[in-house]
Amino acid sequence: MIRLLSLFVLLVGLNAAAAQGLKAPVDLVRASLVAETASVRAGEPFTVALRLVMKPGWHVYWRNPGDSGLPPEMVWTLPAGVSAGPIQWPAPERIPVAHLMNYGYEGDIALLVTITPPASLDPASPVKVAGKLSYLVCEVECVPGSANLSLTLPVASAPPAIDPGSAALFRRARAALPEPAPAPAHLSVEGERLVLALGGLGLDPTSLRSAAFFPYSETAIDNAAAQEFKADAAGIRLTLARATPSEPPPATLPGVLVVETAAGDPGRRAFAIGEEPGSAPAAGQIPDVAVPAPKAASGPAPDEALTLLGAAGLAFLGGLILNLMPCVFPVLSIKVLSLVRHSGESQSRVRLHGLAYTLGVLASFLALAGLLIALKSGGATIGWGFQLQSPLVVAGLAYLLFAMGLSLSGVMHLGGALAGLGDGLSRRGGLEGSFLTGILATVVATPCTAPFMGAAIGFALTQSALTGLAVFASLGLGLALPFLLLTAWPGALARLPRPGAWMETLKGALAFPVYATAAWLVWVLAQQVGPEGLLAALVGLVLVAFSAWTWERARTASSLPARLARVLSLAALLGAGALALGLERGGGAVSLAGEGAEPFTQARLDGLLREGRPVLVNMTAAWCITCQVNERTALSTEAVRTVLRERGIAYLKGDWTNQNPEITKLLELHGRSGVPLYLLYAGPGEPMVLPQILTKGTVLAALESVKPVGGGQSAALGGTRP
Repeated sequence: MIRLLSLFVLLVGLNAAAAQGLKAPVDLVRASLVAETASVRAGEPFTVALRLVMKPGWHVYWRNPGDSGLPPEMVWTLPAGVSAGPIQWPAPERIPVAHLMNYGYEGDIALLVTITPPASLDPASPVKVAGKLSYLVCEVECVPGSANLSLTLPVASAPPAIDPGSAALFRRARAALPEPAPAPAHLSVEGERLVLALGGLGLDPTSLRSAAFFPYSETAIDNAAAQEFKADAAGIRLTLARATPSEPPPATLPGVLVVETAAGDPGRRAFAIGEEPGSAPAAGQIPDVAVPAPKAASGPAPDEALTLLGAAGLAFLGGLILNLMPCVFPVLSIKVLSLVRHSGESQSRVRLHGLAYTLGVLASFLALAGLLIALKSGGATIGWGFQLQSPLVVAGLAYLLFAMGLSLSGVMHLGGALAGLGDGLSRRGGLEGSFLTGILATVVATPCTAPFMGAAIGFALTQSALTGLAVFASLGLGLALPFLLLTAWPGALARLPRPGAWMETLKGALAFPVYATAAWLVWVLAQQVGPEGLLAALVGLVLVAFSAWTWERARTASSLPARLARVLSLAALLGAGALALGLERGGGAVSLAGEGAEPFTQARLDGLLREGRPVLVNMTAAWCITCQVNERTALSTEAVRTVLRERGIAYLKGDWTNQNPEITKLLELHGRSGVPLYLLYAGPGEPMVLPQILTKGTVLAALESVKPVGGGQSAALGGTRP
């Protein structure tokens, strides 16, 4: 709801800007993608530049925009096996706007990014590097803009040569990057102000004309306050106003110091102070530990080795295994039970039920895949299971399954329109019920990730739309195949028991796993919306039950009471829907208590790796059943916790219950489109990618391959004891 309101406000602002005669972003910013080399060689990184040329008086923003604004963001679309490093940010300028102070760039700016191709490339297939650049360009008014950028480079066997046409651009871009500070900075507190001292700069104090500090943190200092500086032979001291004097001062203040000297000196120089979160050092070289490439511990080959046929095969196997997952098995069991009812029908009619179910599965998988591909093409950072990041979808699915359970328990008769269970559509053949059961099976399958699925879906989302749809269709075919074979094989049908009174008992028993699934969805919802939202969802379940009860009463009532009962039933259902629409994100999501885990951020991961610490990264979500099973059977066991402590392995846990673009980017870097993802960084270089289905033995074997860090125990866990 908040995002919809934000979009509405943005659209209103753009209409107002157009009414005032503001020019379109294409007139204000010219964006292009430039490569430093004229060709690509397998396994050798190369550098590209996101070049933005602004109209005079207009500016874009640095990674920390200051008091307002948004930094440029690039959502890459790269071939399988090709990865993009983080943006290397040039030193910014202070840009005052009214009473605010922004950090950004004017004129002509180039943002460097390192692209790493895989170890093998087809010489006959050029490498296409593409993506969608989003930015905010401002003068006094601000106008959002975007550009779809791409370039295609041939594959060469010889070392790539520098493109003479772009050499000057890249020299200027590297010269604008901050250089590492020559010595550690010292931070002290003087009342409500911070004093940052840095020595060893080798500058003539008499030639220093100005100095400005740009923190990486957006809440560290009062951006608009004057920055006083003093320079002597020992170095430079800056006095900075704290943003919130009432809060404890920071222990460190990483950022960029920019100094300008008189003519004849180097002019403008920039120094990177402290750890830069989630980025590369100023010299433009990405250390091996900062942006590692994925490495599989077991299972299928790395994603870059996948072909369409291989990805389709993995997807098909994953779809088959999905039938055994706890989210799908109850629905499939109910459908098999309904098939017993049709055992007296002709073989051709039973086969039609199998085809209708299969078509329902395939249609819903293709629709879901098409939506996912379209949203990602539009720049959205989402992946498999993205719809379950919406409280509205989770609540709606919980209501639907709760209603199914009530039908199985005999509280009401839904008919075939929802799950193919009732008699209404059965009398007309029930094919609509079989089709819709296929849709329901797909919907409830999305919280589960079966083995082989991760690599296949990750491959699908990096290829063309047609290839992606083919892989998702294979996944759907795997999910539908067992039921399709059951309806097509006369011998299997002959072994099904005859209809009888036992069916009503079994149908009632099957209601309870459906109730359990609904209860689990309510628990997921509690992680997303907090206590107040949970209360609203529970009231919604009561309204669904009341709606079912009154609707069933209407079946046996006389005309007027029946109409009144139906009105009450529909009103209760509308009330439940209104409560679901009002749900907003706001819960705590995945708990870290008692696990010795820290919340994942890319900055924290990079910092630990630069310190030489081994790290276990767990990407999870409350709605991911596979994740929760792995937590309880492997990751949260005392044996695993003990090895983490003894070997000094830091444990980072990323929560994807709600949307988190930073987690999505790491998933995509390792060829995945959804959770779970388990990475073990044993040292510099590539991480080990653990299987999606974990056992305690698998995890212990991986952890015990890590060389213990000096001291071990909880020191490497950021001070958190499990």
